[in-house]
Amino acid sequence: MTQLTATGNMPAQRDLVGGSEGRKRQLKEWAFQLASLTAIMVAIVVLIALIADIMVDALPRLKPEFFTNFPSRRAAQAGIKSSLVGSIYLMFLTGAFSAPLGVGAAIYLEEYAKVNRLTRLIELNIANLAGVPSVVYGLLGLEIFVRLMRFERSLLAGSLTMTLLILPVIIIASREALRAVPQSIRHGARALGATQWQAIWRHVLPLAFPGILTGVILGFSRAIGETAPLITIGALTFIAFLPENPFSPFTVLPIQAFNWVSRPQEAFQQNAAAAIAVLMGLLIILNSISIWLRLKLQKRLSW
Repeated sequence: MTQLTATGNMPAQRDLVGGSEGRKRQLKEWAFQLASLTAIMVAIVVLIALIADIMVDALPRLKPEFFTNFPSRRAAQAGIKSSLVGSIYLMFLTGAFSAPLGVGAAIYLEEYAKVNRLTRLIELNIANLAGVPSVVYGLLGLEIFVRLMRFERSLLAGSLTMTLLILPVIIIASREALRAVPQSIRHGARALGATQWQAIWRHVLPLAFPGILTGVILGFSRAIGETAPLITIGALTFIAFLPENPFSPFTVLPIQAFNWVSRPQEAFQQNAAAAIAVLMGLLIILNSISIWLRLKLQKRLSW
């Protein structure tokens, strides 16, 4: 009788234990969600406070003459014309070098290269290079492009250094975009008589292009805000003229803002805040273009 009673009570005990453990798991899940939400809100509040602080100082200086004047030792007359144009030229040259090289390397590694020790070593090095501090690329650019190839402190040297900086990011993002294309697309094209390159060019790349474009824009967004590599190769902080060719000296917005921040006068601090606001505006424009193009291409491909 005792044994039967104990056996009959076992399901009820299991239900009680299971219910208590389920409540504990649910409480842990709620606690994790609350901690995640708190972390996100803290980050957003800090970001909003930082942007608001910058804009309060920047708004009085964001006038047309601020964009058309060259840097000056007089804060009220100083502008960002040379640094803004230098940033645009630098990004144009960097894109001309990095996008074909990065996408081409990704296509080779993902579509053509055989899986062996050499390719695994290359993939490992690319992943490691993506986390190397930017100043290391500046030292590399100083030795190779400035001293060895004698490009001096030019736009060409700066753009090649930025190319080295963002190439790993573009290669990794492009490979992930290519990898996301189903293998059936490749097999179907090859079955219908297309060569491997025709299958890649006409079928794989159009499907992977939105992801590739996102990776390229993210690389540009990193490059446009970098200061350490350009300071290392010797980019100037005060230029009162526009670059005429790729071998001309240059400056960019981050360096100009860094120069103004280092000055004690409050007026130069406002100039620095205005330059930072313009730089953030360029980043927002780049990312907005990336999102718009990606959505447009995805809609076109879905048709």
